[in-house]
Amino acid sequence: MNRLKFLREEKGLFQSDIAKVLGISVAAVGFYENEKRDMSPNTILKLAEYFGVTTDYLLGKTDVRNPGQQIDDVLNEAMIGMSKEEYEQLNETQKKQIRDFAIFVKNQNEGDKK
Repeated sequence: MNRLKFLREEKGLFQSDIAKVLGISVAAVGFYENEKRDMSPNTILKLAEYFGVTTDYLLGKTDVRNPGQQIDDVLNEAMIGMSKEEYEQLNETQKKQIRDFAIFVKNQNEGDKK
């Protein structure tokens, strides 16, 4: 499936929504999705920014949507011992406990510097 169509459908958007973002016709979006027309470099950049993905992901050259985010996720997991997905499954009380503990440790570290 075309990545533009995939991303659009993933967000529950219509071709008309993308047409408004790009300032083009709905038919042009359809041509892009059906690969009957190539996107200009400017269009590719606008769409990548809009969807928060790399241009390479949008063009199907990689399956990594955003390598910077992927690195952040790995670092966060290494630092707090759980993945973003695991953290998101916690209830609000558990999330608050983690934040409160992090603040406690940070404040304790700042006290050691004095």
